Amino acid sequence: MTDTEDQVAGLLLAAGGGRRLGGRPKALLEHRGHPLVEHAVDALRAAGCARVHVVLGARAEAVRARASLDGCVLVENPDWERGMGSSLRAGLDSLTGTGAGAALVSLVDQPGIGGRALARVRGAYRDETTLASAAYAGVRGHPVLLGAAHWAGVSVTATGDRGARAYLRDHEAEIDLVECADVAQPYDIDTVADLRHLE
Repeated sequence: MTDTEDQVAGLLLAAGGGRRLGGRPKALLEHRGHPLVEHAVDALRAAGCARVHVVLGARAEAVRARASLDGCVLVENPDWERGMGSSLRAGLDSLTGTGAGAALVSLVDQPGIGGRALARVRGAYRDETTLASAAYAGVRGHPVLLGAAHWAGVSVTATGDRGARAYLRDHEAEIDLVECADVAQPYDIDTVADLRHLE
C-alpha cells in the first residue's frame, strides 16, 4: 500500500471505566445525543483514517450494543483496569501485521479534539519511523502518531496510565510537533466537573 490513508490507521483508546466519574465508562458518556466513542470514531474517519481500531474494556458489551461502530475493528482489553498503557499495547498488537505504517492514537475522553487536528497530525506521516504529536501553544498533547517502527518500543514502556509518555520522552528529539491550538481544545473528561464540556 502506498496511499497514506491506508498507511495510517486510527487507534482509539476507549476502555476506561471512569473511576472518577462514579464508574461511568467514558465511551458511553453522551455528547450531542451520541456516545463519546461514536464522536471519536467519526473524528478519526474525518481525518482520513480508512481503518479504525477501537480498544474497549469497561462494559465492553454495553458499548458494542449502544454505539454504532460499524466498520471498526473492536479490540477487547481484558486488562483495562491496569490503565491506558495496557490498552495502547492491545491496540498496537491488533495493528501488527495489518500493513499499517503508523497508528494515529486518539483518546475517547477528548471530544474537543476533532477531525481537523487529527488530520493535521496524520499529515505528518512520512514512513514507519515517523513520530509526531499535536501541540497546544508548544506543549505536546494528543493525538499522537506512532510509526510502526516504534510500536515494539512503545509497548515495552507502556505501563499504568502513562501510555506512550515514557517512550516519547526518551525520543523527544525525533518528534514532529504539529500545532493544533487554533483548531482544537485538549481538555479531558476525567471528573464530574468536566462533564460541563458535554452537550
